[in-house]
Amino acid sequence: MFGLVASSALVFGALAGVWVRLPKKWLAVLLAFASGALITALAFELFEDAYEQGGIWRAAVGLVVGAAVFTVLSAGLDRVAQGSRKEAHGSEKLDPDAAARDRAASAASTTGAAGLALLAAVTLDGVPENVALGVSLGEGTGGLALLAAIFVSNFPEALVGSASMRAQGRSRRFVLGTWSACAAVLVLAVVLGAGPLSSAAPETISLPLAFAAGAVLASLADTLMPEAYEKGGPLVALSTTAGFVLSFVLATL
Repeated sequence: MFGLVASSALVFGALAGVWVRLPKKWLAVLLAFASGALITALAFELFEDAYEQGGIWRAAVGLVVGAAVFTVLSAGLDRVAQGSRKEAHGSEKLDPDAAARDRAASAASTTGAAGLALLAAVTLDGVPENVALGVSLGEGTGGLALLAAIFVSNFPEALVGSASMRAQGRSRRFVLGTWSACAAVLVLAVVLGAGPLSSAAPETISLPLAFAAGAVLASLADTLMPEAYEKGGPLVALSTTAGFVLSFVLATL
């Protein structure tokens, strides 16, 4: 039940992002807000927990590996997208309509990349968070504050991610399907934390926590924050701060 409640925010946010068309500036502001929340998660939950449970070397190695893996995957997706645009550009003289559609897709490609990057960041950040939620339940410590923090951060992240995917031209079925699949994975993470991993050694948990922190940090630097500033301008600084503060307050309750 805790897993369903925490992950339902992803589905609600995806539904809102699919059906409500927000101006690009406000979409960027919400993206910055989600980025601020992710900064709190990676600094004060993921990496700090990895350091406390496995030591600095284990945490540092996991962080670097996570950042490297995300960077390589992101670069691969960018090359695929550029190849598709070049192929379509070559047919411009034969099909002007197709060329116009390609230019429109190119204009939204960065936004679409932000949606996929945010989905990856939410998944990588959410798995250890939900495992921690499950562990807290298994230990009988309740986990209500952590549940509230996860729910509040999940909703705007899913809203912005799904709206970004729609801006790229993804179908409603694809967007809702991917975010629903992410929600299902996070429910399983709660069950895993309350069951098999509740008695795992701290060193076992340290590496995946650090790996997730590195991947989230790379997604922020590579895609999410540049995209937010490009579309929203200086206002994103205040929005990022608000996301950081709210997520930090919820995490420390």
